[in-house]
Amino acid sequence: MHPRLSTDAKGVYVISATPFTAEGAVDHDSARRLTDFYLDRGAHGLTILGILGEQNKLSPEESLAFARTVIDQVAGRVPVIVGAASPYLDNLKVFGARMMEEGAAAIMVAPMPGLRSDDQVHGFYQRICATLADMPVVVQDYPQTTGVYMSTSVIKRIIDEFANVVMLKHEDCPGLDKLSAVREHGDGAGRRVSILVGNGALHYPQELARGADGAMTGFSYPEMMVDVHRLWMAGEHEAAEDLFDAYLPLVRHELQPGIGLAIRKYVLMRRGAMACENLRLPGPRLDGRGRAEVDRLIARQERRLAAL
Repeated sequence: MHPRLSTDAKGVYVISATPFTAEGAVDHDSARRLTDFYLDRGAHGLTILGILGEQNKLSPEESLAFARTVIDQVAGRVPVIVGAASPYLDNLKVFGARMMEEGAAAIMVAPMPGLRSDDQVHGFYQRICATLADMPVVVQDYPQTTGVYMSTSVIKRIIDEFANVVMLKHEDCPGLDKLSAVREHGDGAGRRVSILVGNGALHYPQELARGADGAMTGFSYPEMMVDVHRLWMAGEHEAAEDLFDAYLPLVRHELQPGIGLAIRKYVLMRRGAMACENLRLPGPRLDGRGRAEVDRLIARQERRLAAL
């Protein structure tokens, strides 16, 4: 029985990269290896076909095949959230139903570009949640990429009104005050859902301090996010921040717009998690200088970790 996502989800849900061969085909052998890599490092869940999973470069058939490969490899050990690329209701209903049949735990939906007002955003999620009525839904708030700003008030309204919303993927930046407001609403008169944070874990300790339940992002050292979460939840906040600080230069480097996913894939290949670092074209590639920069950051990171 595959687990379904609930409002009490906690921990680290790693956003998986999508591995490709050198020729640009989806690499299913590497997808299985990458899945085990994440789970072996303590991931509490996985998210696939996200924005940084290059979902927009996959055909519907490739998306389904990739999801099936990952879900089969996970074999029910942790929940798997699947990102929905299409906001069009008929396509979304078919896609969501198929993913849930395959064993997905929830469907993640970001707002459709072009929404400008709170009423438009609310109306969008009203239709989404009605379409996915029997499926857990993750609301993704990522204005840097979608171009849609979701106010705190509309997020609280969506959570309170639509029972199948079980999680907020919080990626507004700066967004600490928004995170606090949503968490305090859920701990008070409102409905409480899980809140996981993204942005490469750049502000992870501060977000945990504001009430986040964990992270949903794809940093190439997922064990950092897992261990920081464990230490933080155990009350060892200084130790958590010290550990985070050792990884921070690489976290920052991976978060660069445009080239960041190429850096992440290079590190994952370097760590043996997949065979090829390539993004599907069009997409950037690291040159020799770029790889050398990453290698130096990893060497410094290893020295700092050894000193802890």
